[in-house]
Amino acid sequence: MAALAVVSAVGLIADDRVLIGAPIWLKPFKFAVSFAAYGLTLAWMLGRRGPSRTGRWAAHAVVAAGAVEMAIIVGQTVRGRPSHFNVETPLDQILFRVMGLTIVVLWTATLVIAVTVFRTGLGDRAATWAIRLGLLLALAGLLLGGLMLLPTPEQQAAGALRTAIGAHSVGVPDGGPAMPVTGWNTTGGDLRIPHFFGMHALQALPLLLHGIEALAGRFPRLRAERVRLRLVLVAAGSAAALLALLTWQALRGQALLHPDGATIGATAAVLSCTALGALAALRRPTPGTPSAQPTPLETELTA
Repeated sequence: MAALAVVSAVGLIADDRVLIGAPIWLKPFKFAVSFAAYGLTLAWMLGRRGPSRTGRWAAHAVVAAGAVEMAIIVGQTVRGRPSHFNVETPLDQILFRVMGLTIVVLWTATLVIAVTVFRTGLGDRAATWAIRLGLLLALAGLLLGGLMLLPTPEQQAAGALRTAIGAHSVGVPDGGPAMPVTGWNTTGGDLRIPHFFGMHALQALPLLLHGIEALAGRFPRLRAERVRLRLVLVAAGSAAALLALLTWQALRGQALLHPDGATIGATAAVLSCTALGALAALRRPTPGTPSAQPTPLETELTA
C-alpha cells in the first residue's frame, strides 16, 4: 500500500484526467494511505498480544480484502471509470459487488481481531482500553460506510435506468465543490466524514495515550495509571459523541464547514463535557475520601 501510494502520487502529477470533479488518481492515493495506516495499526495491536492463530488468519483476511479492493480501484482508475457506486455496465456491476464483499470480509476480520483483543490484556489498563475502544469505534466507522450504498432520491426515480447506486454526498450531487486533499463536499452533507473519523479512531486513541505518557515526565499526575485510564475513557466517549454528531450532520445534508445553530450547539455541548470529564479525570483525590477509591467502572474494567 505504501508503494501504491507513491505510484498514485505520481499519477496525480502526470495524469490530468478528472473523474466526478476530482483528480482521477486521488481516490487510489487516499485509499492506499488509509489501508497502509490501517494495516500497520492492526499489526501493532496483534503484536502486543503475542502470536495467535485466529489473529493471524484474521490479519490475512484483512490483507487479502484490501488487496482485492485496491486492485479494483486502480483498475477502474486506469480505465477511467468510477469504482464506487458504478453499475453502468455488467463489468462495472460485478466489480462493485466484489468490492462490497471485500468490505464485508474486512469488517468481519476486524471484528474477529477485536474479539481476540478483548480476551487478553495489552499492557496496562489505559493501553488495553485505548486499543479496545479504538477498535470498536473503527468498526462503527466502517459500518457507517454502508449508508453510502443507499440509493439517492434521483437514483430511485430513475429505476432500472440508473447507472449508479449510492453516493458520498447527501442533498447535493457528487462531484461538486470540495475540500482540498480530502475531497469532502463543501455544499452538502458527506458521509465519508463520519466514516473516516470512526475508522481512524483506531490510531487516534493509542496515539493520544502515547502523548499522555510522553507528558508524564513533566506532569507527575499523568504517571498514575488510573488517571491515564480515565483520560482514555473520556477521549473515547468524546470520540463516540463526535462520530454520532458528524453522522447526524451529514445525513441532514449539511456541509462540515457550514454548520447550523443546532450543530454548533451540539458541538459545544460535546466539547464542554469533554473538558469537564478531562478535569475530573485529572483531579487529585484526597486520601481517605470516597473519591480516592476506584470508581465502579474502573473496578469493572480492571476485572
